[in-house]
Amino acid sequence: MKKHLILFALFLLFAQFGLQAQARKIDTIMKLGSVGFKLICNNKNDDKNYVTISPIGFSSGARDVSFEIKGRVRKAELDDLNNDMYPDMVIYVYLNGTDEKGTVVGVSSVKNESFAGIAFPDIVDDPKLRTGYKGFDTFMLMEGTLMRRFPVFTADSVGAQRTGMFRQVQYRVVPGERGMLTFKAVRSYEFAKQ
Repeated sequence: MKKHLILFALFLLFAQFGLQAQARKIDTIMKLGSVGFKLICNNKNDDKNYVTISPIGFSSGARDVSFEIKGRVRKAELDDLNNDMYPDMVIYVYLNGTDEKGTVVGVSSVKNESFAGIAFPDIVDDPKLRTGYKGFDTFMLMEGTLMRRFPVFTADSVGAQRTGMFRQVQYRVVPGERGMLTFKAVRSYEFAKQ
């Protein structure tokens, strides 16, 4: 009996460390050359977290920005996404749940004097891309574009199953409405992962 209690206590200890690892605080600095961003998010709550972005190497008029997100920050990357020779940052945010649904928060440097948001479209607004989408997103930057990959499911609303195929979507940053930058899906294809 004593052996079972020790094993149970060890299990609880490892489970607690596992939960803490999933919700770890993000406090990182990312730079291209001498310019970049500092990103802070406590990642304490699945429903509401606050993100603070601080400019590094920007003109003296640039200020920190804080905003609320739904979900937790998993990762961030830096690249020049709009080909203006200034750094842009993407923050990958995932909602709580077993389906790993993700979204992107984009931040663009405006001539290293200030920064502005880059809108990311909801996949459910695109009939072609949303067919078979159930989450399990992975994101990465590749040569100035954003890549999103997810498994394709059968179209059943109840009991959908993986088809064995994956969809890859390539996004580019383009000018949007009222001069705001936005990610636009420019290419998508399906493949069988081997």
